[in-house]
Amino acid sequence: MPPSFRFFIALKLSILCLTAPAWADVRAGVEAYEHGDYATALREWRPLAEQGDAQAQISLGVLYVEGRGVPQDYEQAWQWFEKAAAHGLASAHFYLGVLYGNGHGKPRDYAHPQSYEEAVAHGYARAQFNLGVLYANRQGVPKNYLKARQWYEQMAAQGYAAAQYNLRLLYDNRVGVP
Repeated sequence: MPPSFRFFIALKLSILCLTAPAWADVRAGVEAYEHGDYATALREWRPLAEQGDAQAQISLGVLYVEGRGVPQDYEQAWQWFEKAAAHGLASAHFYLGVLYGNGHGKPRDYAHPQSYEEAVAHGYARAQFNLGVLYANRQGVPKNYLKARQWYEQMAAQGYAAAQYNLRLLYDNRVGVP
């Protein structure tokens, strides 16, 4: 799955969790984004983001990550995601973890699993899978198949196929499992 598609799916899921008034403010930008009209999405989201709307800040960050309607600019994405994270928006913490892990805008740094931990703490379950990957691959944390299994199990129970697959690999290789 292309990274931009993953960002957009996560964006749509986080928007669905909004209250009705917040959704109404961001919806026009989402509709424009879905139709490939990134300039309109940018026009709708920028004023809201500048006024402190965390969902609009996330949305702008996604535009900058993907380079849609704006030049691709990971530094700008970082700034918008960090602002949204300061509001406690779980998906913003997730995006920051993804940017750290991919080395976008800053050197690749797996020593920041707390971005995913913050996302999980704020209710963003998708980050559980990423934590499992970090523990399984010793990326920024000590290799710990037991912790990897625990994170994968939580996502697998929610029907997340990649977690189910990784969990199966742990069982096939008899690591981190009874």
